[in-house]
Amino acid sequence: MRFCIQVVKQASVDIDGVRTASIGQGMLVLLGVGKEDDEAVADKMIAKLLKMRIFSDSEGKTNLSLADIDGEMLLVSQFTLYADCKHGNRPSFTDSMGPQRAEELYNYVADKIRPQVKKLDLGVFGADMQVSLINDGPFTVILDSAAI
Repeated sequence: MRFCIQVVKQASVDIDGVRTASIGQGMLVLLGVGKEDDEAVADKMIAKLLKMRIFSDSEGKTNLSLADIDGEMLLVSQFTLYADCKHGNRPSFTDSMGPQRAEELYNYVADKIRPQVKKLDLGVFGADMQVSLINDGPFTVILDSAAI
């Protein structure tokens, strides 16, 4: 499982010109599900994500978590986080989980996070989304289950 975590002042998702999700200060998390992932992997990733101290304190040091700043989260599925670019110029996505199980894990992650954050908004799984954000910093972190 991979999370691309971006500290944002605001973020939103539009589908066909219609705003379907939006948050204020917090984090935009792009979620990629790998073919070997399961709920146990998701639980470890969620725990790490929610404890990450990536927000600035009063001295400008990254010492605060999402809960510490009472921040919001936008969670968006993105299977392309498992792009394999080793061969040729066209990425392969064979390491991504199939859509049915990936959607189940995406919903599992959302259900586990929701009660632990001020506000959780979601992209629409499998939809053609336009994601907008104001990245604060910019500050972006890649969290990979293979590394935790």
